Amino acid sequence: MPDNALDYVVIGAGPAGLQLGYFLGKAGRSYSILEAGPAPGTFFRTFPRHRQLISINKRYTGTDDPELNLRMDWNSLLSDDPALLFTRYSDRYFPEADDMVRYLADFAAACDLRVTYDARVSQVTRAPGTGHFLVTDERGRTHEARRLVVATGVSRPNIPPIPGIETAEPYGTFSTDPSGYVNQRVLVIGKGNSAFETADSLVETAAVIHVAGPSSIRMAWRTHFVGNLRAVNNNFLDTYQLKSQNAVLDGDVRRIERQADGSYLVTVSFARADEVTKDIPYDRVVVCTGFRIDASIFSEECRPDLTINDRFPALTPAYESVNVPDLYFAGTLTQSRDFKRGTSGFIHGFRYGTRALHRILENRYHGAGWPGHELPADPEALAAAVLERVNRSSALWQQFGLLGDVVVLDGHGGARYLEELPVDLEGPPIGDGGHFTITLEYGPEHDKVDPFDIGVGRIRQNDAERAAEGHYLHPVVRHHRAGAPPAVHHVTENLENEWTSRETHVEPLRAFFARQAASIPA
Repeated sequence: MPDNALDYVVIGAGPAGLQLGYFLGKAGRSYSILEAGPAPGTFFRTFPRHRQLISINKRYTGTDDPELNLRMDWNSLLSDDPALLFTRYSDRYFPEADDMVRYLADFAAACDLRVTYDARVSQVTRAPGTGHFLVTDERGRTHEARRLVVATGVSRPNIPPIPGIETAEPYGTFSTDPSGYVNQRVLVIGKGNSAFETADSLVETAAVIHVAGPSSIRMAWRTHFVGNLRAVNNNFLDTYQLKSQNAVLDGDVRRIERQADGSYLVTVSFARADEVTKDIPYDRVVVCTGFRIDASIFSEECRPDLTINDRFPALTPAYESVNVPDLYFAGTLTQSRDFKRGTSGFIHGFRYGTRALHRILENRYHGAGWPGHELPADPEALAAAVLERVNRSSALWQQFGLLGDVVVLDGHGGARYLEELPVDLEGPPIGDGGHFTITLEYGPEHDKVDPFDIGVGRIRQNDAERAAEGHYLHPVVRHHRAGAPPAVHHVTENLENEWTSRETHVEPLRAFFARQAASIPA
């Protein structure tokens, strides 16, 4: 019988699904993208509820280098067409969600992506014998593929097990009209950006607003994790600390009771007061506690293992399910790889993760080599190649510590420079001389340092000998050899992220490569 299976079925026509479709199409693979809604980007038609994105859109950077500009453009997908940059769709630093909806539709059309709309997936099974994935949509159509990539995003609300929470208003459906909260007491459950976005929107009309959750607030400008509380959403903190009737409650919401008159009585256990509990009255309770994967579509034989309180699929470094072969994930669902540390939950991060996934698929299933180029293995050439990359690369910049370049020595005076591999994908050292990895990384415990405290000790920018002490983003080069811990070199941090000084950046790196070359047996 003829094999009519596609190479790939991709579930979801959001940013990650479209990005992968672009690469699959360029490579000439057979694929289909299944989208639940009538057009791309269904998620962005509803979220964020107040319609302002917190992904930056910086049009004016002082450079016309397209690679450098992607460091400041957190919304564009990768393509060869300059017309398909999100910066052409909005002048706003924080653009509107409707601009994203329009952009994704145009991207899908311009790239002629193979998307089937109104095809919400109801079940995923595996065919006996072939092992192919059979993906059935709600219209009863079955789509067969050798490999499956899930790019749906976290599509289900993450509801904590609080008695009575079903009587509260979910973030996805509560009214965003501030006039409906005039003179009311409002509790917002959650301490992420959706919670503070909601609280900020009610400051002018609500009488009292409390934001509650068991964890400490973490500021993005301190942690360098863009999913922590962003400055654009933290005006509410002023109203708390400057005594304007609002407050942040540090503790657990233990119970929510809906009263006969429609109001609420909420029991809160305060962490700062040795678990002292208090019953607090509210007129409205809004639940803003994030999202999770919808794993209900998978049948038993291909249900992926989950992690992080079952919110995300458990993945290998190749973005593959740890327990279901040939089942891959793209986009926000890959954030277990750098959970609350990196950028895999956001377009400016996962567009590069998706490109890495595509290269992995090409290598595994279609015999394609990893993109790279040859260069001499002498220390001067290696140092020049590394610094050229870290001074321009957007992928290493955005996927800091997660994607890295790899330099493989051939043992005959040459080397091959490979770009943007998952850092834990390369496996054992390659060849007798080992290999080098190049990443951009923040310093250890950087999130414990207040970057605005002038009393905190800092290294001088020209102090190459203390480069490893730097807290800010900087290049790190490691030499991996069998049977030995990696030799590590830090390129000292620089205010403008330009590692070009012969004395401070080039020469110390060249000397590191020279020392490592001398340590390799002839």
